[in-house]
Amino acid sequence: MHKIPVTVITGFLGSGKTTLIRHLLRNPEGRRIAVIVNEFGEMGIDGELLQDCQICEEGGSPTAPAPILELANGCLCCTVQEEFLPTMEELLQRREDLDCIVIETSGLALPKPLVQAFRWPTLRTGATVDGVITVVDCQALARGEYVSNLAALEAQRQVDTSLDHETPIEELFEDQLSCADLVLLTKVDQVSPTERFQVENWLRQELPTGIQVIPCQQGQIAAAVLLGFSAAVEDQLDQRPSHHDHEGDHDHEAFDSLHLTLPPISDPGSLIAQLRQLVEKECLYRVKGFVAVTDKSMRMVLQGVGSRFETYYDRPWRTDELRQTRLVLIGQHLDRKWIQAQLQPMPTG
Repeated sequence: MHKIPVTVITGFLGSGKTTLIRHLLRNPEGRRIAVIVNEFGEMGIDGELLQDCQICEEGGSPTAPAPILELANGCLCCTVQEEFLPTMEELLQRREDLDCIVIETSGLALPKPLVQAFRWPTLRTGATVDGVITVVDCQALARGEYVSNLAALEAQRQVDTSLDHETPIEELFEDQLSCADLVLLTKVDQVSPTERFQVENWLRQELPTGIQVIPCQQGQIAAAVLLGFSAAVEDQLDQRPSHHDHEGDHDHEAFDSLHLTLPPISDPGSLIAQLRQLVEKECLYRVKGFVAVTDKSMRMVLQGVGSRFETYYDRPWRTDELRQTRLVLIGQHLDRKWIQAQLQPMPTG
């Protein structure tokens, strides 16, 4: 039996991993692609965004669409045995319906422990790691940072109660680069040509010889570029150094993850303005979700990091779903009742 190729996509929070996979699912070039999403929390925004890519048009069939499975119980490299192994075994039972599997890790996952799982007997005979793709935020690096919003990353770290490593962000970034078969540089349109040139040169000095850095806007990379490395990464991990010495647990202040459901709104700009006010008054680091706009047949996707927000309409509302606004807010010491009271009085239709 042939082994199913698995592509691991890693990168920090907000780097563009979900956008990349959405484009891949909409443009699979004939491939039947299953996706594993490592998102934790009771409201799976990223998983639902991927589910709505209408992948059956090209990647699957109306009777047996390629699955998208969410692992929502914590950092994937920390829950490999409990979460990942059963999920992979389930997918291997469907190997005749699949051409490949894509894994989107959380922004906290170490790539090497995940790849090592493919040495287990139950996986080794049925799957192989075709390649590791690392998604890097060019705008953040141009500012001398690894991630666009460090506080949001720390908030994600604290929400994940299963996390058993406190890897410093610079070491985690080095692990992502050293394990990569390809690096995608996102948000290149947000920097000057000089800044982009400097970031690319710096990355090439940090990367192993021969690893390419490819600019990427809005996830628009051909499937043929992302898939088909045939690297069998699990067989040559010794060539991909990693930081594995874990420090003892450190004390951190608690972070909160709030899941809010609101009625439809008439003015998305008003909602964003209210959220920006919350950012100024509350320790609010990350916002994502779906917005129901009155008099609009399309669902709006809303994403925010700090005070920066972006929106787009992704698909029409289905007749069998409630038209309501659902948001996930991540921050520190968030007052649920007060926040909901600030947002609730918005005009409804």
